[in-house]
Amino acid sequence: MLKKGFNNDTYLKMQSEHILERIRHFGGKLYLEFGGKLFDDFHASRALPGFEPDSKIRMLQTMADKAEILMAINASDIEKNKVRGDLGITYDADVLRLIDAFRSIGLYAGSVVVTRYAGQAAADQFKDKLEKLGLRVYLHYAIAGYPANVSLIVSDQGFGKNEYVETQRPLVVVTAPGPGSGKMAVCLSQLYHEHKRGVSAGYAKFETFPIWNLPLKHPVNLAYEAATADLNDVNMIDPYHLEAYGATAVNYNRDIEVFPVLNAMFETISGASPYKSPTDMGVNMAGFCITDDEAVREAAKMEILRRYYKVRRDYRLGQVGEEAVRKVESVMTQAGVEISMRRVVAPALEKAAETGEPAGAMELPDGSIVTGKTTALLGACSAMLINALKQLGGINQDIHLLSPNFIEPIQRLKTGYLGNKNPRLHTDEVLMALTISAATNPAAELALKQLGRLRGCEAHSSVLLSQVDDNVFRNLGVNLTCEPDYQTKQLFHK
Repeated sequence: MLKKGFNNDTYLKMQSEHILERIRHFGGKLYLEFGGKLFDDFHASRALPGFEPDSKIRMLQTMADKAEILMAINASDIEKNKVRGDLGITYDADVLRLIDAFRSIGLYAGSVVVTRYAGQAAADQFKDKLEKLGLRVYLHYAIAGYPANVSLIVSDQGFGKNEYVETQRPLVVVTAPGPGSGKMAVCLSQLYHEHKRGVSAGYAKFETFPIWNLPLKHPVNLAYEAATADLNDVNMIDPYHLEAYGATAVNYNRDIEVFPVLNAMFETISGASPYKSPTDMGVNMAGFCITDDEAVREAAKMEILRRYYKVRRDYRLGQVGEEAVRKVESVMTQAGVEISMRRVVAPALEKAAETGEPAGAMELPDGSIVTGKTTALLGACSAMLINALKQLGGINQDIHLLSPNFIEPIQRLKTGYLGNKNPRLHTDEVLMALTISAATNPAAELALKQLGRLRGCEAHSSVLLSQVDDNVFRNLGVNLTCEPDYQTKQLFHK
C-alpha cells in the first residue's frame, strides 16, 4: 500500500487560518467559491495520500460560527433533470441531500440561488418545493454577453436584476451540485449588491487542484487534467502571476482566460481590483502540506491510471467522446505512466484467459493479490471479494463461507420470482448472505470483520460491472477499475 505523503492536520490549520485572514483583508465579509467536492473528495485522498476525504468539511466546521452555505443550481439543469454520475441522482435532489448533510454537522445552510432563470416551469416547481420546506430561494437571471459585456453585466440591467441574497455571516461558502451551476456569477452578483449597500465584501476561490505551487507537470497536477478530461481543462503557467511577481504559479486555462474580464468587473464594482493574477484569487494551502513528494508522485501516477480505465469505460458507455480518451493517454505519456504499473490488471486478465470467463483481481494491504473467477454460483467479483475476505481473515480457501445449499434458494428467488436471467450472486447479495450466515457460521462472522480492511485496496475486473457491484466496491472504499468490455454480446445491458 502507498505510504502517506500529506499532513492533514497541518492542512486543516493552515487552510482555516488563511481563509480567516482573507476575510479580514476584505473588511469582514468574504464570498468563497468552492470548487470540487466538499464531501467525500476521494480524488484528493488518492492523489495526496494522507489527505482525508472529509478535510474540507472538517476545516469549515472549525469556522462553523462564522460560515454559512449558499447553494447554487442552474435552472436549465433542473429542467433537464441533470444527473450526478457518481451518485445517480438529479442535481435538484442533490441540493436537498447536501443541505441535509451540511446541517447534520452543524453548518448553517438556508438559502438556494436558482441561476440562469428564464421562467422554466421545472425551476418554478423546485422553488415552490424548497420554500415549502422552509428554505429561502433567490432568482438570478441570464445576462446577455456574459462574461464579456462588462458594462451591461455590472449595471442595474445585469447583476442589478438579480435578487439580493440576504446573508448573515462573515464567510459565505458558495457551492453547487456540480459544474456549470453559476457559483462565480453568484459571488460577483453579491459583490455588486453589497457595494451598492455600502458593505465591504470580497471574493476568493477555493479549489484543491491544480496545486498552484507545484510544478506544471507534477503528477498531482497531471492527475487533475486526467480527472477533468471530459471538460478539457488544461494546466498552464499563470502569465499574470509571472508578470506581477516574477514567480511561477500553476493555474488552469478557464481561470486564466476569464481573468481580464473578472478584473474589469472588480474595477467596475468597487473602483479597483484586489488581485493581480487568477492565482491570487485562490486560497488553497495544500501544496504547503506535502511531506513526502516521492510518495505523492507515486500516488498521483496510480490515480492517472485509474482515470485512464474510467475514461475508457465512460467512452464505451457513450458518456464521453474519443477526445477525452486521447487526453488521458497524453497525460499518461507526460507522467511516464504505463498500464503495467497497475499490479491488479495482469492477474485479472490472465485468470479470464485461463477460464474463458470474466475474472477479477484485488491487491490486499500486504501487497498480495487474490483473484476471483466466474462460477455457477458467483460472479467473478463476488468470488474475488469472498477470496479477499478469506485471506485477510486467515480462513482456509477450501472452506465454504456460503455453501451451495445456502446460495441455491437465493438463485431460485432471483430467477423464478424476481425476473433475473443471471442466477449468480452479485456482491451485495453475497454480503447479505454472509451476514445471515454469520449468525451460525463463525468463519462467515470472521470474514465480515475484515470488510474495513478493504478500504484503499486496488481491484480490477476483466469486464464492465453492474451498477450494483460498482456501488458496493465504492462504498467499501476499494479502488476498482475494469476493462471496457461487456460480459455478453447482447445489445441491452443493465
